[in-house]
Order: sequence, then structure tokens, then C-alpha cells
Amino acid sequence: MQYSIPGQVSPSDSRRDAFLAGCRDLLPLVPGVLAFGLIAGANGVALGFSPELIMGMTALMYGGAGQLAAYQLIQDQAPVLIIMLTVWMINIRFLIYSATFAPILIPLKKRFRLPLTYCLSDQSYGLCAMEVGKKGIIWYFAGTAISMWACWLGSVGLGILVGAKIPPEWSLEFAIPLAFLTMLVSAIKDRLLLATAVGTGLLAVLLAKLPYQSGFIVAVAGGVGLGLLLSNLFLPKAAQAKEADND
Repeated sequence: MQYSIPGQVSPSDSRRDAFLAGCRDLLPLVPGVLAFGLIAGANGVALGFSPELIMGMTALMYGGAGQLAAYQLIQDQAPVLIIMLTVWMINIRFLIYSATFAPILIPLKKRFRLPLTYCLSDQSYGLCAMEVGKKGIIWYFAGTAISMWACWLGSVGLGILVGAKIPPEWSLEFAIPLAFLTMLVSAIKDRLLLATAVGTGLLAVLLAKLPYQSGFIVAVAGGVGLGLLLSNLFLPKAAQAKEADND
């Protein structure tokens, strides 16, 4: 993340450069976001929702995966409790995201902290998580978060307008799993994370036939349990091996 040259820019220039760098670094992710938004908008129209309801739901939830899952469950006439639980499980990752960014968000005044927290997304997390603690990161994060929010709402609005006219052979829905797979692969840093990801994926496939997509909820819970189990098994051994090497 390079957005300023120390000693050659004023503080205001540095903040502006950091913000613009965040906007710029988000650009490669825009095609996936656009496809995702087009599908979300078009699916909402296909289900008979009004444009106002779709945009209100988009702004309120600000989570494309949860929104699409809610669409599917509404179409399947799933109970409200199942819909709420599924969306909550899909978005539970934001608890981890919030904990990661807490050190840079908590010191802010509430009128800045709350909007930036609301704008937190997978894309912003992926771009900024490894930069927490660096000078100017809050402005860089703001650039990614605000531009992502505008891009998402704009793409859903575009989906409402033209989504139904997009040829089916374009297979835009394929861009959704590709976008998440890209973020997943980039997040796998060691064998422990790889084993957890593979185990969770296999569990999701095995439970895919459960009604109301409840298999997804079980797979997420099972993946968390698997991750904790593997951490308890392998991390202590790794620490002991490191201490032995140091000795």
C-alpha cells in the first residue's frame, strides 16, 4: 500500500492520497461486484419485489451473499426464523472483520466510526486487513469502504433496470462463487487454514440436500468446530517445535 512519499506531502495531501489509493485498489474487484449486483437486482425483480423494497433491503443488509440467500429462501417459502438464521450465519464473518478493525475504528468519533463500520465489506477487509497499524490506514480503509458501498448500491440499481435483459448465456451468476473463491484462496496462508477450508467445503457438499439450505448453517458451524479442533491439535506442536529449534 503506497500512497505518499514521507516528507514531500502535507498531512492533508497524505490523507487524500491514502483515500484515493483505497478507491484505486478497489477497481480490480469492481467487475465481480458489478456481476453480483446485477444478479441481486434482477433476482429481486423476478421475485416480484418493488425497486424501492430491493434498494431498501440492499442498503439495510449491505451483504450480497445474505441478500441472495434471503431471496432464495423467500422464494422457497421458508419460515422467517430460518431466513433470519441463515442470513445471520452468512454474515457472522463480519464479527471477525470488526474485531480486526477495532483498533483503528474505536478511537474515531461516533459520527465517523458508525458509518465506516457499516461500510465494512469482504473487499475492504481483503484489501486492508494486513495493513492495520500502518500510518494512514484509516483513510485507505475509508477509500475502499465508501467506494465499495457506492459500487454495490449502484450495481444493484443497475440490475433492477437492466438485469432482466441480460442474456442467460452470459452466466453472470458464475461470477459470484468465483469472487468468493478468489477471496478464500487469498486468505489461505498455511496448512491449518487449508485443511479447515477443505473440510468445511466437503461438509457443505455432503449436507447440500438438507431443506431450506440448512445444510449451509450446519457446515459453517462444523467448519468453526473443525478449525478450533485443528488449532488445538497442531498449534501447540508447532510452538513446541519452534522452541526446540531455538534451543
